[in-house]
Amino acid sequence: MSEYISGRKIPATMATQHPDNAWPPFWKGDSDGFISAYEEVNECYISYGELGCEEYMWDWEGKFVDEAVVDRLFSEHFNFFLQHNLGRDVFLTFRLPNIWLERGYRLARAYMSILTAEELANDLKLFLPPLFEVILPMCDDAQKMIYLQESFERATELERQMFGNSRPAYRLQIIPLIETPELLLDCRLLLKDYQRLHREKFGDDPPYIRTFIARSDPALNSGLVTAVLAAKAALCEFADFEEETGIPIHPIIGVGCLPFRGGLSPYTVDDFLHEYEGMRTVTIQSAFRYDHPKSAVVKAIRDLNLGLKLRSARKPRWGEGDKQKVQRLMQIFSSAYQEVVEGLAELVNDLAGLIPRRRERMLHIGLFGYPRGLRGKTLPRAIPFTGAFYSLGVPPEFLGTGRGLVQAEKEGLLDTLFKYYRNLTLDLKRAGRYLCHENVAILASASPQWSQVKDDIELTSKILNLETGPSETGHFLHRNLTSSILHLWRSGDDQARLLRYIVEAGQIRRSLG
Repeated sequence: MSEYISGRKIPATMATQHPDNAWPPFWKGDSDGFISAYEEVNECYISYGELGCEEYMWDWEGKFVDEAVVDRLFSEHFNFFLQHNLGRDVFLTFRLPNIWLERGYRLARAYMSILTAEELANDLKLFLPPLFEVILPMCDDAQKMIYLQESFERATELERQMFGNSRPAYRLQIIPLIETPELLLDCRLLLKDYQRLHREKFGDDPPYIRTFIARSDPALNSGLVTAVLAAKAALCEFADFEEETGIPIHPIIGVGCLPFRGGLSPYTVDDFLHEYEGMRTVTIQSAFRYDHPKSAVVKAIRDLNLGLKLRSARKPRWGEGDKQKVQRLMQIFSSAYQEVVEGLAELVNDLAGLIPRRRERMLHIGLFGYPRGLRGKTLPRAIPFTGAFYSLGVPPEFLGTGRGLVQAEKEGLLDTLFKYYRNLTLDLKRAGRYLCHENVAILASASPQWSQVKDDIELTSKILNLETGPSETGHFLHRNLTSSILHLWRSGDDQARLLRYIVEAGQIRRSLG
């Protein structure tokens, strides 16, 4: 196994179960867009076989799962996996539950699924092991990565003893999912600590590390600009670590279609690759797969599979003194964003509750939504949060951005901002087409927080010379729907029509949130 890992295929496109699709999946026909846990096995196969994704994330964090996923894949699609070996050609990667935030029995079940998948693959004379890599969500401590490797080692020993398996054990590879701007900015420290602990435990360096940059939660917690800067900072930190240690780093980024959550859709591949040079793997979330024509999806995934492999060698590096400047920019934009969102938390929670569910989620255990500065106020998950603001005709990309730009200009930091966020103007232009100025005026007239949002929009438009509002038929239809949504929501009348309009608006912009 160790020989194979050193030369293994690193997948470029990772299909995920993020519930952001507005339209039903093309393989479900006439439905409401909901995908059950049972249907996700077939979805996994379709992501490989019909769309060309090279990896599928099987999510144990905060949702129900089919624990017999590998059994069903092999039994229902055996011929496919004879030709496309799981673990060699295509990959199934568990996002584990974080046992430091929820009880550990689900982790034990995930381990058993990994080990029994190996047994089944061996019986069927398929590639071994089919599963050997897992994602640790909310990773903030290298010791937790080592703990997972040690506990899996113990589970493997027990399985070997109980069932007489004589095959040599293999080491579970851990993908740290880093989910806060502060940790992303200094993620090299996490990796250096992991390298040290790995040497102490195993006597060697990890053969490679796949690192996972979160995009949605940093945006939810700190705003669009901070989220992008944090991701770019992490890429620079990864490149520095790789040069220092010689350990290959293969970064993953979790992105949705709307700019607030990453801005990767079938129609923005070139712009995305230009922004995120050095990235090796991207998530292909539900809206990407189901809210666009299938032919465009297949072509975009093919382009990403090729483009990411080619461009991942272009590692971004820090310019002299730039890390401190980026850190200051992150502070500026986070502060402006959090100031306005804090006052809107209750309202956003109410509207976000109307965004339709697309997966079988459990009660979410994860990032609280906001750091201490929000005095205990909570926010919804990133997808319904984004969907709530877009449903009002107020794209969240603008929250805090205008005041942040003013302060950055005062401190002489705009050049650094545009150096590390190349597509800032383009992203805000795309988001701005779904801005309903009439709704902004109505909301601003009744609330000082919404008045701040109005100021952000106006300042952003002035500094970036940006025209906002609808420009094409779909944008105008979206504006009309958001106007109706606002009035229906404020009046409390006709809930069924309100819900229908929320979905229709999501279908026009090709993502719920």
